[in-house]
Amino acid sequence: MSKTSGITPKVLVVFGTRPEAIKLFPVVRSLGERSDVDTLTCVTAQHREMLDQVLDIAAIKPDFDLDIMRADQNLDELTGRLLSGIGGILDQAKPSRVVVQGDTATAMCGALSAYYRKIPVSHVEAGLRSYNIYHPWPEEVNRKIIGSIADQHFAPTETSANALRKENIAEEQISVTGNTVIDALLITAGKTQSDQKLNPELTSLFAKYADKKIIGVTSHRRENFGDGLTNIAAALKEIAARDDVALIFPVHLNPNVRAIMNDALAGMANVAMIEPLDYPNFVALLNACTFMLTDSGGVQEEAPALGKPVLVMRDTTERPEGIEAGTAKLVGTDKGAIVSEAMRLLDDQEYYQGMAMAHNPFGDGKASQRIADIIVKSLVG
Repeated sequence: MSKTSGITPKVLVVFGTRPEAIKLFPVVRSLGERSDVDTLTCVTAQHREMLDQVLDIAAIKPDFDLDIMRADQNLDELTGRLLSGIGGILDQAKPSRVVVQGDTATAMCGALSAYYRKIPVSHVEAGLRSYNIYHPWPEEVNRKIIGSIADQHFAPTETSANALRKENIAEEQISVTGNTVIDALLITAGKTQSDQKLNPELTSLFAKYADKKIIGVTSHRRENFGDGLTNIAAALKEIAARDDVALIFPVHLNPNVRAIMNDALAGMANVAMIEPLDYPNFVALLNACTFMLTDSGGVQEEAPALGKPVLVMRDTTERPEGIEAGTAKLVGTDKGAIVSEAMRLLDDQEYYQGMAMAHNPFGDGKASQRIADIIVKSLVG
């Protein structure tokens, strides 16, 4: 019960994309185990199909579903609809605290809607900074907006905590918890090893490419649209020309990504462009690959936990810990740099092992329990 009213406080967890769902389902689970708070979930479905995959796997039935996704909606439209939609849910649910994760439009609008109602905000994965407002875009600014509103900042690493301190966030509002993606990864990897219900297409690809080095690929970031994606596609084409490699590429649903990749890679024997994978199958790909080529944020955290090097196809990263630890390397969107570093990982075993065996700085799998404990203590004492 709350400290003053005698009424059990409500915690509303707001998310809308697959990465958010992956990183928040362990938090929802940990909060749900506590009898002294009521845990509610609101999904915006900013990414409908990919979000639903995780909801099914995590056995989460949202209390509120805004179903906000529309084809080709721009950021103005998305932001406006998110603010009004989440605001309506807050007026209905009247939570004692709102929890958001990361840097999406959903997270930013969830925090802003809560602020308009003077509802305190907890920010999971706080403090990540690239210090370039256009890389990643618009995520860097989304995350800074949330940081100016939240009163609980759950920093995954000491580096991210230090970034918050530099922005004059009060020390008592910062908690270094580890990253909840490691919690999700370890939960899912354990299930994947004992579950034979993997995607038949993926299973057949593993068999087809059994004699090759598999490279996992993801690419979807807005700041890479245009020349960046075109350069990435050209690099993938050159890498896939090697007889000893195979690329497995779950292609993002965004048509801007699909058109460019199809033009460059369709019909190549050593490239499998497949539909987006649900989380267990993506974990299976991480386990099977030699290394990852990605512009994703989460993959920079997940792959090293499984001993897989990461080449980051971005000019900046708000996750410098992986670069500093040696588990990841920035290669940008320059074709030559991507190809050169990929070839080095393929051909230089000592270099490869140096990245594969480097310490993963992102957590121990207990972040969600730490976060739940802090949230509940703030509400019930």
